[in-house]
Amino acid sequence: MTNYGKINSYDSGKGAGTITPEKGGEALAFVKADLQQSAAEPKTGQRFGYETRQVGGGKPQAINLQQQQGADAPAAKQQS
Repeated sequence: MTNYGKINSYDSGKGAGTITPEKGGEALAFVKADLQQSAAEPKTGQRFGYETRQVGGGKPQAINLQQQQGADAPAAKQQS
């Protein structure tokens, strides 16, 4: 299931950052390897779709991050 959120922070030196879910809740960690457009660095405030997986100790992490081009990209899919 795809979730959506906005980049909260990204440290290019570490190749890691956090994304804040639109549905609320704690920010999720992600690493550069989980970005689908690995050549482009994410910027604070950019909207991404992502999936989650449980990592060490059951803590969720964002994976398969894909930048969303429009603010209403998921709404357009739901109207069909």
